[in-house]
Amino acid sequence: MAKEITSAGWDKLLGGGFPVVVDFWAEWCGPCRMIGPIIEEMAAEFEGRVVVGKCNVDTENELPAKYGIRNIPTILFFKGGELVDRQVGALSKGELRARIEALIA
Repeated sequence: MAKEITSAGWDKLLGGGFPVVVDFWAEWCGPCRMIGPIIEEMAAEFEGRVVVGKCNVDTENELPAKYGIRNIPTILFFKGGELVDRQVGALSKGELRARIEALIA
């Protein structure tokens, strides 16, 4: 299951030794609902190797502001605590899997 991401514990999460993938989403967003199940599948598939989570932009203000999230869905990819990739808009399961695999390669 995808981890719920908030600003509480964010620095600890980034410094936890695992790559981190965060989907910025909202309940009312159609494309967000479309990729939601894909995010959940990736969370299960990469469990123990990558932290895959979701950040609701309607309830969390600090992280979307910090990373300049203006459109959703936006997926951010972190490695070694640093932002290394960004995807704005929906993408296929295969594309997301390839991006996550690149983080752990």
